[in-house]
Order: sequence, then C-alpha cells, then structure tokens
Amino acid sequence: MSKTKIIDKILDGLTYLGLILIALSVLMPLIWIVMSSMQVGNSLYSSTFLPKALTFDHYKTLFTETDFPIWYMNTLKIATLNMILGVMITTLTAYTFSRYKFRGRKQAMIGMLVLQMFPSFLAMTAIYILITKMGLMDTHAGLLIVYIAGQIPYNSWLVKGYFDGIPKSLDEAARVDGAGHLTIFLKIILPITKPIVVFVALTNFIGPWFDFIFPKLLLRSAEKKTLAVGIFEWISSRANDNFTQFAAASILIAVPIAILFMYLQKHIVAGLSAGATKG
Repeated sequence: MSKTKIIDKILDGLTYLGLILIALSVLMPLIWIVMSSMQVGNSLYSSTFLPKALTFDHYKTLFTETDFPIWYMNTLKIATLNMILGVMITTLTAYTFSRYKFRGRKQAMIGMLVLQMFPSFLAMTAIYILITKMGLMDTHAGLLIVYIAGQIPYNSWLVKGYFDGIPKSLDEAARVDGAGHLTIFLKIILPITKPIVVFVALTNFIGPWFDFIFPKLLLRSAEKKTLAVGIFEWISSRANDNFTQFAAASILIAVPIAILFMYLQKHIVAGLSAGATKG
C-alpha cells in the first residue's frame, strides 16, 4: 500500500472519529434528559447514568396538576400566528424591494441592513414603553407585534436575495398574458420560492417556543404566560425544585419541533443555501 493511501485512510479514520465524538456530544445530553424526565423524585442527579426506576408520573402531572396545557396552547397560538403573519409580511416586503423601483428604496434597504445588525433585546426599554403606550401590555397581541416586527429586517433581506435570483422575464411574460401584480406574486413567484418560504415559516414558528426574554418582559398574568416563562418558574428559586418535571416539559416541547425539522429538512437546507448565494 502506497504512502498516499495510508495517509488518506488515516485522515478518513480521524474524520469518522471526529464525527462519532460530535454525535456522542449531542446524543449523551439528550439521552440523559430523557432518562431524567422519567426518574423518580425531583432531582436530576443519580448515582447511575440510567435511573434504576422509571416512571411517567411527571408527564401525567404536567397535564393534571399544572398550567402546562394552557401555556402550551398560548405558545402554539403565538407561534402559528407569528409564522403566518411573519411570512406574509416578509415575502411581500422582499418582493417589493426585489421587483420595484421607488423613491427611498435604497435608504430603506440600508436601514433594514443596519437594524438587523443589532440584537432586538437591546431595545427592551423602548419596546416596553411602546407596548405600554399602545395598551398592549400583558397581551399576546403585543408580543406578536414584537416578534413580527423584529424578524422583518433579517428575513426580508434573506428572501430578497432569493427573489433576485428569479428572472424578471417570468414577471414580464405573465404581464403580457394579462396577469396582475398579486397574481404574479401568488401563482408564479411563491411556488418557485417554496424552500426559502418554508425556512422563514419554520424559524418564525420555532422562535416563540424558546424565547424567554420578551414574554417575561411583557406578560404578567398566569393564564397569558408562554412555556418558556411558565416552566422556568418551576426551578427559578430555592423553593422550587421540580427539575424532573422541567425535564419532562422540555421533552414535550422539543419532540414536535424535532419532527417538523426532520420532515422539512430538505427545504431548510435548500432555503439556506439559495438565500445565501442568490442575488
């Protein structure tokens, strides 16, 4: 065997070893949290990696003795509306900037580019004052406004890059056939841009499930809380030690999103790569 082949095999072996280590670093915490959610008692710590006794009582308790179902439905409602409204506004904004020339277009695009460079939580004080003045404190509508407005700069630039890669000759041919602006957008452009639209929809749907800062800032009453705020209170003080219950809730939150990710994986990869290279 030649020296070159030996070096190639060594490199291949190191590559596979690295991949195995990465997989273990991801799977071990996942297995641990799943086992912890079925562990007897409230503590996450055990003398063995796999608990000696398993129980599903923590999952039962979530639905019978806590406000978990209310928080779950609140989060699902906010996530769904954020996805639908966010996609509508983002795609229309991106299409406008990609296809039309108008006064102030360049300045508006630069403004969006600058806005997306700053994390939204830097404007927490301003957001709090604005939502209070609008009378939307402790409402899901106020939280939705923050989410939808916050995603516009980044997602609009991302989708615009995809739209710019679509030949304008398609629009012109449709206009010759008598199609209007809305018809062109809905029946010609959107079907072509399915990967990037799916990616934006998925990211907008997932965001509210894991966001803690803004729900904690804007929501006050127990019946309005989202999952991130609600379950954090189970372990946020010394008096609360529901760690295994917290683990069970985390699993129930992660499973649907993981399934959605796997189902839409092809579109996610296509949307990311195309949005990053087109335009």
